[in-house]
Amino acid sequence: MDQPYVPIDCDEHDVLLALASLRRPMRCTIRRPNGQVAELTGIIEDVYSSARAEYMRVSDGSVVRLDHILSLNGRPRGAA
Repeated sequence: MDQPYVPIDCDEHDVLLALASLRRPMRCTIRRPNGQVAELTGIIEDVYSSARAEYMRVSDGSVVRLDHILSLNGRPRGAA
């Protein structure tokens, strides 16, 4: 079972929305639900809410819960 969603910082959310709007490529490190760490690259196609959590859909087909992002474009979460 997954942990409860922990909302991300508003500035970090704004960065994700800007990248999605501008269709700029991004690189992020995430923690998958099974605990494995993975790297993703691509364009954010959508940032949305579902079932009391926030997600982004990436051009490679990945869907990532926003609180599972560890770093974005080389910046650790919390350093937006």
